[in-house]
Amino acid sequence: MRPVDTLPAAAPRIYTEGWQSWSPAGWWTPGRERPAGPAHDVEQAMRRRPGRPAPDGVLRGEGLVLVDPGDGSPVRVYAATDPEGEVPSLDVRVAGGRVEVLADGAVSVSEASGVVEAFDAFGRTWSARAGRVVPTAPAPRVWCSWYQYFERVTAADVAENARGLDRLGLPVDVVQLDDGWLRLTGEYLAPREAFGAVPDLLAAVRDGGRDAGVWLAPFAVGADSALAREHPDWLVAEAGFNWGQTLVGLDLTHPGVRSFLTAAVERIRALGVRYVKADFLYAGAVPGSRHDRRVSGTEAYRSGLRLLRDLLGPDVYLVGCGAPLLPSVGLVDAMRVSPDTFHEGAEDGSAGLRGRAPLEARAWQHGRLWANDPDCAVLRPGFALREEWLGVVSRAGGLRSFSDRVADLDDWGIEAARRLLGSPPPAGPLADEVVTAAVPR
Repeated sequence: MRPVDTLPAAAPRIYTEGWQSWSPAGWWTPGRERPAGPAHDVEQAMRRRPGRPAPDGVLRGEGLVLVDPGDGSPVRVYAATDPEGEVPSLDVRVAGGRVEVLADGAVSVSEASGVVEAFDAFGRTWSARAGRVVPTAPAPRVWCSWYQYFERVTAADVAENARGLDRLGLPVDVVQLDDGWLRLTGEYLAPREAFGAVPDLLAAVRDGGRDAGVWLAPFAVGADSALAREHPDWLVAEAGFNWGQTLVGLDLTHPGVRSFLTAAVERIRALGVRYVKADFLYAGAVPGSRHDRRVSGTEAYRSGLRLLRDLLGPDVYLVGCGAPLLPSVGLVDAMRVSPDTFHEGAEDGSAGLRGRAPLEARAWQHGRLWANDPDCAVLRPGFALREEWLGVVSRAGGLRSFSDRVADLDDWGIEAARRLLGSPPPAGPLADEVVTAAVPR
């Protein structure tokens, strides 16, 4: 790390951006609170930046840090400069009424009159450099299978819910199959036999006037999977743990991997899919040795995401999830900006609203970098936090979705779905007061 700047700040407020969708992000007031570090190595790999643990006693930002001195002077912005290159890590130390910023790569230093102005200037500059196409229409409205069925989803379940949407006249644009329609990751992106007939289901969804969407984890494979056994030279390094096995990142610079992804995406395109949620994308950026030794993990990731974008084409709506944030700008239409609402075993809301803080802190990204995906609303009676989460999603989110068995919704849930889906936010930035709501007072 090299020093970038030192400034006096008696009562600073500091924004640190996280590495990927599930990473912590937000505003911190030194002396009042500090973000918790990762609990173990798997959390470092899957929710922070692999290979770059933050030192004790510092605030870590990945590619973007804002410092508001708190005395009316301009907000200072420290930012990455090249969307095609490596994203620098930034460390912030606060002591003795001064703030010191350090970085391990090139950063720009600029000033803005306020928080909204700072985010807006960075968003416009980064998006322009990344080649983002500014949308004019709101994000699509989605029914998703995940929080009702998890990996046990079947074609019959999805068909039942599509009929339920029709019966209630709910304005859903996309019916999305989440994790569970494919075999375990690393099994060549092939459908799970127990799921049922995928082409027939997706054709029925389209015949009902909606687009068909699917979930993929294209850059991660299980260490015990067929692909990992048959092509060890396609693998880079460990990328956490899920589906009962260690995950490994694919080498997105390897010609064999790129050919595999091309063939797999062509099969998915042939199904008539118009919406893709690409998950666990961080695995494509894990540090390690690659076929092309000239590129960093971040650069390899962006080249792989660009391949996915090009293969899907401009008519497919692409949502990133578990994705390195700044390197994804210009290549996805929407981005998950918070952790999952809950995992299996916490369907009643007993684990709290895990996504609230980063979602509210990243409200500025909607309309500037992409459409913010806050994750699904859960509207059935069994989710104790449904009213609170609906309010958060409605204020700070951009892509509206819900994930319940339609037949299980009570009157409140049906009306809530109508409100959520009936008032999607504009494609442009959210109101200034939404952006600043997360800033400490």
